[in-house]
Amino acid sequence: MKVLWHGGLIYTMSAESETVQAVLVEEGKISKLGTYDQLKNEADREVDLKGKVVYPGFVDSHMHMIGHGEKLLRVDLSKIESAEEMKERLHQATANIINNDWFIGEGWNENNFPDRKIFHRQELDEITEAPMLLKRICRHAILANSSALALAGITKDTPDPEGGVIVRDNDGEPTGYLLDAAQDMVFAKVPEVSVAYLTRALEMSVDNLLSLGLTGAHTEDMGYYGDYSRPLQAFKNVIKENRKFRANLLRAHSEFEKMMAGAEYGEPFIDPGAMKIFADGALGGRTALLSKPYNDDPSTSGVAIHGDLELKELVAMARKYGEAIAIHVIGDLGLEKALDAIEAHPVPEGKRDRLIHTVIVRKDLVERMQKLDVILDLQPSFVTSDFPWVVERLGEERMEWAYAWKKLLDSGLILAGGSDAPIEEVDPRLGIYAAVTRRNPYETHEGYLPEEKLSRFEAIQLYTSGSAAAICKEHERGLIKEGYDADFTIFDRDLFDGNEEQLLEAQVEMTVVAGDIMFQKAGAVMN
Repeated sequence: MKVLWHGGLIYTMSAESETVQAVLVEEGKISKLGTYDQLKNEADREVDLKGKVVYPGFVDSHMHMIGHGEKLLRVDLSKIESAEEMKERLHQATANIINNDWFIGEGWNENNFPDRKIFHRQELDEITEAPMLLKRICRHAILANSSALALAGITKDTPDPEGGVIVRDNDGEPTGYLLDAAQDMVFAKVPEVSVAYLTRALEMSVDNLLSLGLTGAHTEDMGYYGDYSRPLQAFKNVIKENRKFRANLLRAHSEFEKMMAGAEYGEPFIDPGAMKIFADGALGGRTALLSKPYNDDPSTSGVAIHGDLELKELVAMARKYGEAIAIHVIGDLGLEKALDAIEAHPVPEGKRDRLIHTVIVRKDLVERMQKLDVILDLQPSFVTSDFPWVVERLGEERMEWAYAWKKLLDSGLILAGGSDAPIEEVDPRLGIYAAVTRRNPYETHEGYLPEEKLSRFEAIQLYTSGSAAAICKEHERGLIKEGYDADFTIFDRDLFDGNEEQLLEAQVEMTVVAGDIMFQKAGAVMN
């Protein structure tokens, strides 16, 4: 069936301000662009947009889809603004817990607290004797109470694991604050969740993503829930004809070779992605790897998750199978080590490596990136979450090349945009707004590092052509163009018009994947 979409403002995103009057869709693809009069006689059915505004389908370039669903299912601590409020919330949430059951909370962030308090395990023990695990907003740190530490075998005599830190008090006792690889000692003791639970979390996630105008996401879930077959089965259970969504699955290095040997996906809606590697940690817990010590804690420069040789060996493993890598880098030294490994083992032709986050860079590293086939996978909302406290971490002298989205774009590098949900809010309107204004919603200052603001066109490109380029699909997705996938994000207003707050106030009217309506706002009527 040929369906003609018309009667609204349709942005192709091929060039700034370029629009078309009508789009003909056949078998999930855009077959023709033109005027209504040119195309109406070819259509079997018409969709009158009634003045609504169409963009290529928005895609989140980096998130954790199952983790986002879990955040919707579990206790969300990310909006709590004081230690007292967090303690009260935990008391309420654990009131009816059975002692043998684990309590898991999501997203605490001490930078939201006036006193920056980090709870001690003994304070958590007063809340519940049940094993408690609280994931920090960055997911590079957790808090665990004494029951959880005991199950993990963590004592005063336990050495720090490679790539992790067991934070200790003045007596050498573990405080319950575990950074990066040290988290895994506790995670290993959490009972394995069922495929049914993963399916339920993913259903909630996909439905929420579609309601926010997202037609797809590049997601990292394959290394967190036991064998890869469990989360993969959840994706197959959820993404079907009646719930189309484009999921590109990054494959954790720990599961990569097994997936290369035996994984079956569900293309074109469930695709195998690059091999995922972590080079360093996060700025919040001072585990992002910096070339110079932290300004507010000169005793540390961060954590290297892998040694230099091991990192190169992991990249070589991906190349053995002709695959690209997606590597988490936040600090400049983490980025430097990632580039060393990529240069030692170049990406195969037709593939593109991905540098996820790329928060702290240096001019010499930009020059190296310009010579490589890499894409920078950025999270615009990190600016609004990390400022102003990040200046304390880095010091003013490092800010020139921190969160430097505009300089990176102007250097000729390709940028994609994502949320890293559940770490940040997944709503792409928030990411676009953050990229354009460099401030939190409805604040009135000029923005954090305002010289790094993107135009609205550049910001929307992060989620359209940028996300497509991240998986080498820029010739079939990310634009409204003949031969491309018919994925559309449809708003009630023009994102290029009005004041910047219109970006936040725009309402998703419809989300279309492969020509099929997967979300429609209640009351929205289009023929």
